[in-house]
Amino acid sequence: MDLTPVMERFVLHWGEMGARWGVNRSVAQIHALLYLSPQPLHAEELSETLSIARSNVSTSIRELQSWGLIHVTHLMGDRRDHFIAESDPWEIMFRITQERKRREIDPTLAMLRGLNADAAGDAGTPEESKKRIRELTNFMDTLTTWHDQVRHLPRGTLIKLLKMGAKVAGLVQRRRDRNR
Repeated sequence: MDLTPVMERFVLHWGEMGARWGVNRSVAQIHALLYLSPQPLHAEELSETLSIARSNVSTSIRELQSWGLIHVTHLMGDRRDHFIAESDPWEIMFRITQERKRREIDPTLAMLRGLNADAAGDAGTPEESKKRIRELTNFMDTLTTWHDQVRHLPRGTLIKLLKMGAKVAGLVQRRRDRNR
């Protein structure tokens, strides 16, 4: 596949950003290329286009599949696996946040909940430390509850909510003022 200068800039930048987000550069570049590609690509095309070792492409494909960002498809007359990326930016964002929550936030929250239980009977842990662990646990509980609620909002509602931005805070404040 030949990349236009615009496509090349996108792929290179996505790779750089991926590295900053803790994602392997090759994984991010393959995702970018598949995202931009108008047709499914097979591993050899990915390897040749990006000048990445075939073994690196295979590993990267498995990683992207585990995130739910790409999937396999087959083309008539070609026995090779071809890959296509999810193209809906909202769905990409939801899949990434859901997977990061599962891999990073959920284990941390479970650990914090355990610490809270352990700290309750631990006379050696300073009260201020216990308080900070409780506050962090409550904060993360609130964020995960919010994430789960937002994830299930209809797309149109979510878009309207995001476009409202800070106006939401004003509505909440006015309602709070009325209830006083």
